[in-house]
Amino acid sequence: MTTEVPEPGPNQAERTHAAAGGDVDVMAISPVREEGMLDDARLDDPFDADIVAKAQNLIARYPQSRSALLPMLHLVQSVQGYVSQEGIAFCGRHLDLTDAEVSAVATFYTMYKRQKCGEHLVSVCTNTLCAALGGDAIYQKLQTHLGSEDKPLGHQQTVGEPGEQGSIMLEHAECLAACDLGPVLQVNYEYYDNQTVDSAVELVDALRRGEKPAPTRGAPLSDFKSAELQLAGFFPEDERTYRADVDGPSHAPETLAGAKLAEDRGWAAPAMADNVAMPEVEKK
Repeated sequence: MTTEVPEPGPNQAERTHAAAGGDVDVMAISPVREEGMLDDARLDDPFDADIVAKAQNLIARYPQSRSALLPMLHLVQSVQGYVSQEGIAFCGRHLDLTDAEVSAVATFYTMYKRQKCGEHLVSVCTNTLCAALGGDAIYQKLQTHLGSEDKPLGHQQTVGEPGEQGSIMLEHAECLAACDLGPVLQVNYEYYDNQTVDSAVELVDALRRGEKPAPTRGAPLSDFKSAELQLAGFFPEDERTYRADVDGPSHAPETLAGAKLAEDRGWAAPAMADNVAMPEVEKK
């Protein structure tokens, strides 16, 4: 069943949910934003009619329009490659939020970039286990390889013209949830497991040449903007572009063997006590 999404304008959020047939408590668009909502063609540049329609589609999926903010920010990034002030204003107008409210969310989550991203986002895990296994060395090597010895590429800095073929934003990342297979890095959130300094250099060199090496597991590699559109909730018609293409392992044999041994021998972590006395803290 397809819900007809109302055109943008005053009380658009209310009319969207009314069209969906739901009796939902949705706040009306504030008078402050009514005039701005009436002229999307002027105010939403570079967000064209297709992006406006996608934004309305997202809003219609939630009982309250403000709940669509996270996917809306991904939608903005799929257009510009980062969350710009224009993107913040775009989200605010359509969700009846202030720019400050949108900015608070956009700056809280590291997945929303405030600088223009390259064609590819390379994220190197430097959390404890990956760092000990070589993640720090990989990140440091990529900094000088993509930059120079005198001027290493910094966190969330881009080599090449942002958005152009072969351009790369490099960042260090917290745990990427693949500790069994570290050191790990991601390109546009696709996994490249068991990396070394040499394999990481070969990977970014291939990206710079315009190639798209297959991830260790998961879907075929796309580009950052395409990945952001999928994270917003919009998938291409060709399922081959996002369905799992590489059937790689998501665990290490050692971990699986250890889990099986614990199961066979009945080993389990001790239960947490319901009531634990807290240590006394000296009062100052």
